[in-house]
Order: sequence, then C-alpha cells, then structure tokens
Amino acid sequence: MQDPFSGIGKMLIFVGASIAALGLLVVLVQRSGATGWFGWFGRLPLDINIQRENFRLYFPLGSSIVFSIILSIVIGLVNKFFR
Repeated sequence: MQDPFSGIGKMLIFVGASIAALGLLVVLVQRSGATGWFGWFGRLPLDINIQRENFRLYFPLGSSIVFSIILSIVIGLVNKFFR
C-alpha cells in the first residue's frame, strides 16, 4: 500500500522551487529596467493606471489575465506529467 502523502511532499518541493524561480525572474526583470522580453508586462490595454496630484491607482487587469492563462497552462502540464 502506498503512502497517500508521498505525492504531496514532491508537489510542495516543486511548487517551492517554482516560486523561487519566479521570484528570481522578477528580480532580474526589475534590474534590467523592464525592457526586452517583459517590457510589455504592465502596459497591456486593460491595465488601468490613474495618476492624480495626491493619488495613484494601478490595476493590472490585462497583465493579470495573461499571467492567469500562462499559469493555467503550466499547471495543466505539471498535472499531466505527475499523473
């Protein structure tokens, strides 16, 4: 009989490594000045940016939708390989 928690440990390690890699990618993009491959991120048509004298609102709706689609594809591929 297989331990039901053996897969959870592997999945947590994979998720942790993925989050660390994503964090490293974000840091590298910020240091590069957000030009190149990720220069479009945050400037899509549905990204809302309102600036007033004492007020600033930034709501990245378009970027969130793109990020959600990419994340769904990645999770689907990971799920396919772990089954």
